[in-house]
Amino acid sequence: MIGFFRRKKPQDGPQAAPPRPSTEELAAALPRAPGESPAELPAAAEPTVALPEPATTAPEMAEPDALPAAAAGKSGWRDRLRRTSAALGLAGLFTRNPRLDDDLLDEIETALLTADVGVPATTAIIEDLRKRMKEREFADAQALLKALRADLIALIAPVAKPLVIDASRKPFVVLTVGVNGVGKTTTIGKLARRFKQDGHSLMLAAGDTFRAAAVAQLQTWGERNGVPVIAQGQDADAASVAFDALQSAKSRGFDVLIADTAGRLHTQTGLMNELGKIRRVLGKIDDTAPHEVLMVIDGTTGQNALSQLRQFHAAVGVTGLVVTKLDGTAKGGVVFALAREFGIPIRYAGIGERVEDLRVFDAESFVDALLPEALGG
Repeated sequence: MIGFFRRKKPQDGPQAAPPRPSTEELAAALPRAPGESPAELPAAAEPTVALPEPATTAPEMAEPDALPAAAAGKSGWRDRLRRTSAALGLAGLFTRNPRLDDDLLDEIETALLTADVGVPATTAIIEDLRKRMKEREFADAQALLKALRADLIALIAPVAKPLVIDASRKPFVVLTVGVNGVGKTTTIGKLARRFKQDGHSLMLAAGDTFRAAAVAQLQTWGERNGVPVIAQGQDADAASVAFDALQSAKSRGFDVLIADTAGRLHTQTGLMNELGKIRRVLGKIDDTAPHEVLMVIDGTTGQNALSQLRQFHAAVGVTGLVVTKLDGTAKGGVVFALAREFGIPIRYAGIGERVEDLRVFDAESFVDALLPEALGG
């Protein structure tokens, strides 16, 4: 039934630096893998440690007072994901076409594809429902609705796995990656608040040295959360920043280190290779680091998110996902496509602008926000 469906196109005089150890001195002090060139280590720059000061809010990070605080439980998800739910329009299908026939299944299929659930996942769901309907398993539309909900939950439940900080890894290193504009730096700030509230001591590494405001933005998040930030300024070597940050976090006994990286297009091989360099440099200090490679994905990008994840996973081995901006998109169904193709844990979902709107991903709450448990619910 997919052939009939046609997708619409989307709308379219520097100051001299103080003396610092040479690359050779660093390389001599640390073990290297057999055959590895010392040149692979970045030249260490004197890091800037931004210690917590009274919080100052950058304009781009302001939390809008107009937004109410997120409610707990399913109602909070439902309130935040109204747009995605309205775009799916699944509940309305059962009202407009309450008969259990192929027309209803065709409309469900179209709604899922429009929301970027993806062809493979949609096909599997529709074929399951069609088979069960022919076997007269459904007494009425409510029964079909219940089966659809169950299929959607079953698709994403296996990837709904919260990030667990391993206390035996100290510091536990989280390397964040993603393309431009997905909200990595903001996500790090929200994660820092969450981890600190959970009782973890942590440090941030301002590794997005390409974007002019990124270092300052992360430092502001650090001040706001009372968290130190290691930075070297714009255009510094990101691997060097990560190296210095891990050394500092280790020597000072922090529980967690979250390292930012510059946004990069997944099609740019050279930039993708830089991520591999950062990973190798971290491994010089701790051969198990990074312990989590957390990729931030913009939920509004739809099926393009699959290509992004495919390339980043090949480059650095993504171990967890954060899907952001789910409150402002009609393409939130991409969560199901990501789950089906990759099976990589979805750690968090961004369903609003406030700090508390970065939620631990919950499969049932997410599906409930898109499709009510009962007709008219």
